[in-house]
Amino acid sequence: MKAGSRLEKILSSGQFAVTGELGPPRGADVEVIKKKAEHLRGMVDSVNVTDNQTSVVRMCSMAVCKLLLEMGLEPNLQMTCRDRNRIAIQSDLLGAYALGIRNVLCLSGDHNKFGDHPQAKNVFDLDSIQLIQTVKQMRDEGKLLSGQECEGVPKFFIGAAANPFGDPFDFRPIRLAKKVQAGVDFIQTQCIYNMEKFREYMKRVVDMGLAEKCYILAGITPLKSLGMARYMANFVPGLDVPDYYLKRLAGVEKKKQAEEGIKIAVEQIQQVREIEGVAGIHLMAIEWEHRVPDIIKAAGLYPRPEVN
Repeated sequence: MKAGSRLEKILSSGQFAVTGELGPPRGADVEVIKKKAEHLRGMVDSVNVTDNQTSVVRMCSMAVCKLLLEMGLEPNLQMTCRDRNRIAIQSDLLGAYALGIRNVLCLSGDHNKFGDHPQAKNVFDLDSIQLIQTVKQMRDEGKLLSGQECEGVPKFFIGAAANPFGDPFDFRPIRLAKKVQAGVDFIQTQCIYNMEKFREYMKRVVDMGLAEKCYILAGITPLKSLGMARYMANFVPGLDVPDYYLKRLAGVEKKKQAEEGIKIAVEQIQQVREIEGVAGIHLMAIEWEHRVPDIIKAAGLYPRPEVN
């Protein structure tokens, strides 16, 4: 085992993994985190804690990860390159390991111009691939980027993100191959709505042998309403939301659209489970954590497996 986390044990044993997501609050209210976390307890194998997602100031990911550990949940620390140089990144990684965090997701991060502090300076001293390499070097060689040996080696299970739908489409598997070469252990994809295009992406990934070198978790985001579906289709870069989902949601009463969105998410989970190379799902129920149990149970993914 590389880190010995619950997520690593489930994936390495060949069981279908489920990760969830928790967005920290725009403040210091711990009760918000506890309430969200209770909806995820027993439903997912580990919980992503976002790192100032969309460049909006929120409670820091590492602090929330520590709170989840104290609650008995396994966190995935998201770390972006947007706000830290290599000194701060390595310092935070050492601190995270000392706190008991064993899964880390390496991300570039959204540009600050999209957030609530557009005047802030972007750092981007490293990119996501270089961050993967940094974590791997610290874990496997026990050395910082400077060459200095670590006094206590941080053993992380290394994750990263992938967008199967970005342009140009032909480059997406190549981009994934770069992350695999850098040393990533698991991948969580962007939200998947265009299943046919995702099947084509995964076929290329499998043909390149990448699914044998890392675990791929398909991203699932339930649609709460027709309005949300339209927003995702028109304003979120890199997403591909087919028109038939918009028509399907438009065909039901507004008060029933949420339930229809749940049905769609369950159907998507069942479809990705049949795709070669998919090792699990990453369920991103954005500010809808209380519906996670409904989705997981309806998809036949409850109870979650026990590992030692």
